[in-house]
Amino acid sequence: MTIPDAVRARDLVGYGRTPPKWAWPDEAQVVVNLVLVYEEGSEYSVLWGDDRNDGWGEYAEPGVQPPQRDPGTESHYEYGSRAGVWRLARIFDEADLPVTVSGTAVALELNPAVAEWMRERDHDLLGHGWRWTEAWTLSRDEERASIARAIEAYERVLGSRPLGWNSRGWPSENTRELLFELGGFLYHSEGSADDVPYYERARRPLLEDVQRLAVSDEPRLRQPTRLRRYHGDGAGRAAPGRGGAPDDDDGPGARTLERTGRAGGRRADVRRTCPPTVGSALHAPLRHRPLVARAIPVELSSVRR
Repeated sequence: MTIPDAVRARDLVGYGRTPPKWAWPDEAQVVVNLVLVYEEGSEYSVLWGDDRNDGWGEYAEPGVQPPQRDPGTESHYEYGSRAGVWRLARIFDEADLPVTVSGTAVALELNPAVAEWMRERDHDLLGHGWRWTEAWTLSRDEERASIARAIEAYERVLGSRPLGWNSRGWPSENTRELLFELGGFLYHSEGSADDVPYYERARRPLLEDVQRLAVSDEPRLRQPTRLRRYHGDGAGRAAPGRGGAPDDDDGPGARTLERTGRAGGRRADVRRTCPPTVGSALHAPLRHRPLVARAIPVELSSVRR
């Protein structure tokens, strides 16, 4: 049996034994990307006509299921949008740090004050879908329409479109090509294939109404995401309806980021090639707890040093 062409088409080599040499501004040893994940109101719910309700993300039990509403879980997400997001916003404001907001279009439309805060502070938007639903459950046409709907909503509510994209959980096999087709994206963070950003190409024929070239050889930047630590919210890789192991019981995951990032920045092989990027994403419903949130400024201050 021979190796299928589709398998050979995967990039299993990457930068290889000799990664490119480059440096961050001011010769920084580590770059930390702070991400505020904002999805409230766009989660699965019978209110949307869905066949399931989203869970808390901290318990293995699925919670109340259709045809009933789940008022308890609804209030969990509502706390995130009413109080949790603002507690995190105050922390970021006081620290005077730029933040990437990975927000769904629906969540921002339901709470325009968050979009206003983003504009005032010039925070970056990472597209996270129209709703907080899985792209891989949609057909190609459905996913394309959903991404286009999200872009239109972002432009209307925020006044600008996202330059990057990140799906819920995992992208579909069509997501990357659709981002190329729709255009306007500089990067996406849906892979875990490297320690540092890398470029990729899409070679599927583009739609005629988007571009008349037969194929696109224009590279797009991919910002790697480590699924295990992506949320950085004390719930490991827990997603609604699934349990997860805590990262740090009393912190946002920044402690792990600091230890990992600084250790990576000190490694000789890293210094010779490329200082690492480390990300911490904080969910508004999970990071709202006052006793946990109070640890965030301490860890942010430590990371900045």
